[in-house]
Amino acid sequence: MTIQKNGRNIRPLLASGGTLALAAFLGWLGGSSVAAAAAPTLSLSPAGNHPASTATVGAKGFAAGSAIDLYFDTTDEALAVTNGKGNFSKIQIQVPASALPGTHWITAVARNTGVAVQKPFLVSTDWSQFHQTVQRQGHNPYENVLSTDNVSGLDIDWKAKTGVGIGSSPAVLNGVVYVGSQDSKLYAFNANTGALRWKATTGGPIYSSPAVVNNVVYIGSYDGKLYAYNANTGAVLWSAATGGHIYASPAVANGVAYIGSFDDKLYAYNASTGVLKWSVTTADNGTIYTAPAVANGVVYVGTESGSFYAYNASTGAPLWSVSGLVTVNSSPSVANGVVYFGSDNANLYAYNAITGGLRWSATAGSAIGGTPAVANNTVYVGDTEGDLYAYNATTGALRWTAALGAALNSSPVVANGVLYIGCYDGSIYAYDASSGAQLWSSATGAYIYASPAVVNGILYEGSEDGKL
Repeated sequence: MTIQKNGRNIRPLLASGGTLALAAFLGWLGGSSVAAAAAPTLSLSPAGNHPASTATVGAKGFAAGSAIDLYFDTTDEALAVTNGKGNFSKIQIQVPASALPGTHWITAVARNTGVAVQKPFLVSTDWSQFHQTVQRQGHNPYENVLSTDNVSGLDIDWKAKTGVGIGSSPAVLNGVVYVGSQDSKLYAFNANTGALRWKATTGGPIYSSPAVVNNVVYIGSYDGKLYAYNANTGAVLWSAATGGHIYASPAVANGVAYIGSFDDKLYAYNASTGVLKWSVTTADNGTIYTAPAVANGVVYVGTESGSFYAYNASTGAPLWSVSGLVTVNSSPSVANGVVYFGSDNANLYAYNAITGGLRWSATAGSAIGGTPAVANNTVYVGDTEGDLYAYNATTGALRWTAALGAALNSSPVVANGVLYIGCYDGSIYAYDASSGAQLWSSATGAYIYASPAVVNGILYEGSEDGKL
């Protein structure tokens, strides 16, 4: 951080001499000089978060009854008053929506003496599971670097090679990007450089996308097992066997990992131990290819046999279902009380998420295999003829369409007004999410089945050329 006062740029406080420099500089900032004294301490919870979040601040060691200004970088966000012991707690300050990814500083300054203390606050966005969250909306609402104004300038930053093709969509968290490969391995790469941090081997090809929750990476393998790995080291924590292949991606919510299998069952495991909580066989004995979505205590999933189900997330009890839809290889997205998914019958459906009542359906040109993205009251989806559609999320009315010319099995994602999608022609595309105007494209070495992730101004995508 630099602070400018009277035309002068000041270096980061903690990098310029420790407590004495901090106290002296912040005393100068407040208009008074201070003597070195026992430094107060500052507490933050959390130590980092996304733009437009809040941070809870507390401090000890100021003078009793002091008025304390709380700054986010150079912006005075709040005023606290210390108690008789010189402490304050539970003061919330706003992280600006414009705060760019990286280290920022939260500073507490006593008005009467200029005594001050500060701590770093890491601003970042995360993409922790397939299609961003367990609701599968495919929307990063906090991205503030890439936009319709600058996305045309995207260029390759790095490439990382796996053994064979990548059909797994990446998860990005805490500076690490995780992705599975059809070489049976799960990879963890440095998100900024592409350097390999670790890799772990399963018993079969990985088509599943990872979920990263509480420092654990969960991923399914074609060997029929769900694996849990330490996110820092790649050490296996547990694995659990289903009765069939696993193509689907896990959903991890409220301490439970949900995943579907080729044995026609949906499983719920304790996310910490791998102990089975419940499993349920689909009523149509339909294979589950897709990632379940979880919202408001309900798990939603479709089947290869053309049915769609809603189950109680705690018990697995069936709540409602729809049949006769032809193959459902589209994972559901849940937003604003509505669940959206596509079918091989070329229809996009919107159902009441609680009752299962049909809200609307809209017909595309061909089968819909990708997961819909939902943002700003718009639902986005592609079809196997290569057409991209944007529908009004409330009514199903078509807003716009764009022709890419090759199959779209990748699921679209939206961030800061830009829609991104991979295509079977081997390119990834960016469109204006409001108008459908093409903004950018870039070719990879093979067709793209995986879906992208957009985090901290970086677009991550896997290709069947074996590279991330």
